[in-house]
Amino acid sequence: MRRWVIALAILLGSAVLGASTGISNDKPRAPITIEYHGQSFYILTSSKGTRIAFDPHTIPDYYPDRIVYLKKVDAVCISHNHNDHIRVEALEAKEKGGKLKVLRGLKTPGLKSDWAILDETIDDVKIRTVGVFHDTKEGLERGKVAVFVVEVDGWRVAHLGDLGHLLTASQLKRIGPVDVIMIPVGGIYTLNGAEAKQVVEQLKPKEYIFPMHYGTKVFTDILPPDEFYEDVENRRIAILDENVIKLNRDAQRPRPLVVQLHYWAKEKKEK
Repeated sequence: MRRWVIALAILLGSAVLGASTGISNDKPRAPITIEYHGQSFYILTSSKGTRIAFDPHTIPDYYPDRIVYLKKVDAVCISHNHNDHIRVEALEAKEKGGKLKVLRGLKTPGLKSDWAILDETIDDVKIRTVGVFHDTKEGLERGKVAVFVVEVDGWRVAHLGDLGHLLTASQLKRIGPVDVIMIPVGGIYTLNGAEAKQVVEQLKPKEYIFPMHYGTKVFTDILPPDEFYEDVENRRIAILDENVIKLNRDAQRPRPLVVQLHYWAKEKKEK
């Protein structure tokens, strides 16, 4: 892993974490922020402050002081019904006294539930779903999963949930072009590193790739992301010691950039 940290230092020198230079062949895009909280739990924040969470968990390993730090969001997207993706109690409505909006990718709580195809707008964020499977047997082993495709501030972001197979032509068409993906890479229950690289090649995200659902120093039930990084140029991988990043359109940044965020905020690690 040491070489990835070295790669990060190089990337920081190229202003990977800074604001966009505006030098781009594409139209300018407003900044959005991505936070990581372990497993498949991400929070996206739009330029206007709209906060959307994905697949929250309360895995004890990620809460060393056994306190679940509530995150304030406008809505939460649940890709499927497994216990490490549905813990809405880790969240609260951003507005005091408000009700948290929950978007469920499956119709019912059961593990045999069918897809609930969604197409909604939360303030300045458009969200829709595409049905996929948790395994290579069309859900017979682990059920169905929803991919959440988000359009916000000129970015197209896809959270792939617990995807367990290569995508079909139909699924790729429905997902459409993407700038950013969050993709499982830890194997055992989802795509492993080698399979995830094939899905990346299918989707061809233009800007960023965020691995998720992988083993860490505090959570070893699944495999670490090492296989996913094999044969990827050092300069295209940034491993951060923080759990948040502001996306940019810097023309000097490698594309797509693989970003591994830390699994809890710095202040939580120091407690």
